Amino acid sequence: MPDDQEPTIRIKAINPNTTQAMTENIGRQANHYTADSTHVTAVSPARGPVSIESYYDDYLAVPGLLEEILNDDDEHDAFVVACWGDPGLEACREVTEKPVVGIAEASMYVANMVAATWSVATILPRAKHFIEAAVVKAGLTDRCASVRCTDLTVVETEEARDATFAGLLAVSRLAVEEDGAEAICLGCAGMGGLAERLEDELPVPVVDSVGAAAVLAESLVQLGKTTSKVMTYRPPEPKEQTGYPDIYQFRADTPTADD
Repeated sequence: MPDDQEPTIRIKAINPNTTQAMTENIGRQANHYTADSTHVTAVSPARGPVSIESYYDDYLAVPGLLEEILNDDDEHDAFVVACWGDPGLEACREVTEKPVVGIAEASMYVANMVAATWSVATILPRAKHFIEAAVVKAGLTDRCASVRCTDLTVVETEEARDATFAGLLAVSRLAVEEDGAEAICLGCAGMGGLAERLEDELPVPVVDSVGAAAVLAESLVQLGKTTSKVMTYRPPEPKEQTGYPDIYQFRADTPTADD
């Protein structure tokens, strides 16, 4: 987008971990895939784990993630949760009417549209159940051929790019040849930027999860869609939140879909 051109769509991509190099890569990939008239700002919360590789990390990341949305002050048109476990996704949808897209669900939805079956190529084995839980939550277990794990940590996916590529290529080949996968979802935000390179070596489409989420968030804004507030994702019931900053307090005067 030219420097003197104002973006028509503004998206905030929130990396729920605090690794700045990964956040910067998320921004590059999101802006690579979206239109010139769309601008994606990538941020990390002020507090949270350096990486998310367990349920413990996942839960610790959610308060900082929510703060990035609660403090947004109407600056952006949509949000992306840039971690493949989609931490806090439903809570994020409760506190804003703007579209909120998780990179896990986005990559699965895109893979679902180009392949009958697909696999997730992801990080170290301890995260396998964590990744499988995201597939179950999306209701797509019958389309997921497998979850294939490398021996990579989240931080290594950003810092050791050649090793990350080699590990992803190896497990993706196994997914295609042994599991019947007809597409691959890259199961970590730190793997952004490797999809095209992997496609050069594989006979199937490879979905960049950050790119998929950014484009779907952009599309929801273009379609004029907001988060439904009729029931499940309406604002939280008014109550005091002991020990939390004032921004977390939802009171009786908080607007709802009925107002």
